[in-house]
Amino acid sequence: MRVNTHKLGKIKFSWMVPELIQQADMALREVDDSPVRVFLAFDGDRSRFSMKNSMLSELSLAITGEPLPYATLMYVWCNTRPAGTVIINPRTDRIRKLVVESGPIRLSRWLDYERNIRADFEQAFGEAPGDLVGIGIMTDTDNTHTVTRAWYGQLDLTSDH
Repeated sequence: MRVNTHKLGKIKFSWMVPELIQQADMALREVDDSPVRVFLAFDGDRSRFSMKNSMLSELSLAITGEPLPYATLMYVWCNTRPAGTVIINPRTDRIRKLVVESGPIRLSRWLDYERNIRADFEQAFGEAPGDLVGIGIMTDTDNTHTVTRAWYGQLDLTSDH
């Protein structure tokens, strides 16, 4: 997919999470798990990559046939950090997580979100976004070696133009 940066608008999504992953902490490499993530991948000027990120992108290309996106913004549910917090991925600073839900209070109910993609990207990365080139969802427990589940509802993009 490719959505021109000038046409970026809002993303609407919903999810339902029955329980948190107790050991998870998305700021720590060894326990970087979350019951829900909605992520957006962006294109951009890869010449601005650090040496580490250039190497990670080359490794991604060799393993998957796709280079690392220039930047990835994830909407996440965090155990402890308040909504609005930006968590920099412990493996690469080109992945930033924006906490939209925190703690156990709103577990086991459908929650709906509407987010301004450009504003959220600028908050997380301190620069304007490039073209949107991918969207995904992910529930993961590979680092904590636990089991969890979550449900995702419809995901919609709206354009500013």
